[in-house]
This record gives sequence, C-alpha cells and structure tokens, in this order.
Amino acid sequence: MVIWLIGLSGAGKTTLGTEIVRLARQTLKHVVLLDGDAIREAFGNDLGHTNEDRRKNAMRICQLGKFLDTQGIHVVVGILSIFRESREWNRQNLPEYYEVFIDTPMNILESIDYKGLYCRAKAGEITDVAGIDLHFPRPSNPDLVISNADGIEALLSHAPHLVEVIKESENRRPTS
Repeated sequence: MVIWLIGLSGAGKTTLGTEIVRLARQTLKHVVLLDGDAIREAFGNDLGHTNEDRRKNAMRICQLGKFLDTQGIHVVVGILSIFRESREWNRQNLPEYYEVFIDTPMNILESIDYKGLYCRAKAGEITDVAGIDLHFPRPSNPDLVISNADGIEALLSHAPHLVEVIKESENRRPTS
C-alpha cells in the first residue's frame, strides 16, 4: 500500500505522515515514510528545483514507492506532487494507492512558513515556489481531501483513519 500525501510546502505532509507511520508501527512491522525533501537529501541533493528536476524527483519517489511496496513494505509519501502524470503513473502502477490532498489555505502557510519560502518568494529573492510563482494544480481525484485550517490536532486526527486504510490493505495481502 502506498499512501500519497500531497500539499504545498508547510501543509502538514511530513507531520501527518510521521504520525501515520508512528501509529501503524504499533501493529505493523513494515511501514516507511518517504518525505520529498529527505529523498532529495538521500540522493545527494543532485537535483535543483526546475520543473525538469522536480519531475525527476517525483518519478524517483514513485518508483521507490513501487519498489518498496513490491517488497511488502507499506509506504507513506509526503510530496508536493505538482505533476498530474506522476499521480496517474501511481494509479496505473501501484495496486493499492491512496491519494490524500492536504488543503491548507495560503494565509496559514504564509504564517507558518518555517522554511521562509513564501516570504522570500514574495520579496523576489527566490523563484519557482509552488503556490506563489509556480502553479500548483489541485489534484483532480484524490481519495481524501483534508482541510488543514484548524491546527495540528485537527490534522493529526486523520492519522487513525489512514492507518486503518493501511491495515485493510494488509488484510488483503496474500499470505505466503
């Protein structure tokens, strides 16, 4: 099973993904979190933030998710996921794929802005920031949309449901 968490920078993907994995590991052995930024680092930060590099990173994560899934490991991915074709690839190539869009209002993202991306982009210091000068297309058919406008506790309240999605998938796996 691959749970694919989508949202802008600061939307709560890593926070929710970490909680899903923590809860899932209480009863399941093989669950891993793939965070978009951590995967960039794991591969030596060899890609920039151009559309071409973002596309390469997205496909790396898609393919790594599939590889781990075929090894019997449940995968929770937190990624910006701006390319429709990578999400379509997941739907075509991952037998158990569950897409979650974390919809966080821009005013909240700007108030959090722990990386300083939105402030620096608005000041013209950086470019290619999704949601500012880089178009962020809302996913057209996610399995779940989470409105993240009410704080971290409300966001994390969705973790138990997503753990149940993983457990249901686990129950459908053939036993060897």
